Amino acid sequence: MTNISESKAMLGWREWASLPQFNINQIKAKIDTGARSSALHAFTIEPYRKGGQRWVMFAIHPIQKISDISIECHSVIKDRRIVTDSGGHKQRRYVIETQLILGQKLITAEMTLTNRDTMLFRLLIGRTSLNNHFIINPSASYLQGLPANQRRQENQSN
Repeated sequence: MTNISESKAMLGWREWASLPQFNINQIKAKIDTGARSSALHAFTIEPYRKGGQRWVMFAIHPIQKISDISIECHSVIKDRRIVTDSGGHKQRRYVIETQLILGQKLITAEMTLTNRDTMLFRLLIGRTSLNNHFIINPSASYLQGLPANQRRQENQSN
């Protein structure tokens, strides 16, 4: 993990996040210590080969409740795993690794790709990604405000 700030950050049960690799500056994330894996909303998931590596193309609706805005993303496939969701259903999912910004912290996180259209949050951050670098306050929300890269962009435009 790379720190933009050295101290442990306090997170609420939901936070703004950023996925710079995919040019997603703001995405609402649910912090879920009950979930082992992180899950990113994805649809039109299509694996392919590039330069001898396995890649996946997928699209994301980055804004809750809005499906007419989508971003096409590409990533190296790290793995393919069976994941059990909170309802006990098993699904084989692609696993990618990407940078994730929460407040002032930049981390590298594994994420499974799954369609989360029926879920309130497009990104679920599980305990493996949090990796003991955060303190969670389950009664608070958006303690970190906008991700650091988004705050810099807003300050530059003012």
